[in-house]
Amino acid sequence: MTFRNGILGAILVATQILAVPATAGDKSIIVQSTTSTANSGLYDYLVPIFRDRTGITVHVVAVGTGQAIRNAKNCDGDVLLVHARPAEEKFVAEGYGARRNDLMYNDFVIVGPPADPAGIAGMSDGPAALKKIADARAAFASRGDESGTHKKEQALWIAAGVDPEEGAGGWYRETGSGMGTTLNTAVGMNAYVMTDRATWISFKNKSDFVIQVEGDADLFNQYGVIPVSRDKCPDAKSDLAQSFADWLISEDGQKAIAEYKADGQQLFFPNAGGSS
Repeated sequence: MTFRNGILGAILVATQILAVPATAGDKSIIVQSTTSTANSGLYDYLVPIFRDRTGITVHVVAVGTGQAIRNAKNCDGDVLLVHARPAEEKFVAEGYGARRNDLMYNDFVIVGPPADPAGIAGMSDGPAALKKIADARAAFASRGDESGTHKKEQALWIAAGVDPEEGAGGWYRETGSGMGTTLNTAVGMNAYVMTDRATWISFKNKSDFVIQVEGDADLFNQYGVIPVSRDKCPDAKSDLAQSFADWLISEDGQKAIAEYKADGQQLFFPNAGGSS
């Protein structure tokens, strides 16, 4: 048994599968993706549409972007769909993917308790808001998992001129978990947290937390899609994977992405066209 075949059994138990399990004769692919897209419910909406169009079954492994990329490099998937463009471009440059396409975007926001102990409500400057949080030593929950969200947060701390690790274990707490778990932790400890907007809109345990910071160009959140290359992963189902990627960036796929909403709000904005 190959490692790839072994992992599929683990996926069925440990991750959310968004279609019926595949048998040996089925056309099926594994998508290594992010918790933010899965938590938003996007795949529950898109996968059945794609399956009806093509007969291809899609299994989604939802982990942080860093782990998704590592899984794809280990040949444990056919498609990579994440949100950390420099890491995605490196993945392609190293030969693990033949082509990367922009797929869709939304943005990150900083949410927190209405008491707003750092006084950041209404700000649109992400780094400046983080500096105020650090100066106030106000509680902040970080994913700390090398996900796309965590990578963006780290970049914003650098831009703010702050090393949050100096507050580790005190005001700065890393969960090492996905976005939903980290949001629950933040609400439980009355802490600020940075999240993608789609997960926040879909999150059911908001309590009295509100968006405190939004609208900064630095909070832009781009997603890309990359079929895994057979050059590095001979068992990759490249043809089926390319069909999925092609559908996502097609007029039909982009329309489906745009039409997906939660609480009446559009969560992702299609922008296929850019590639590397």
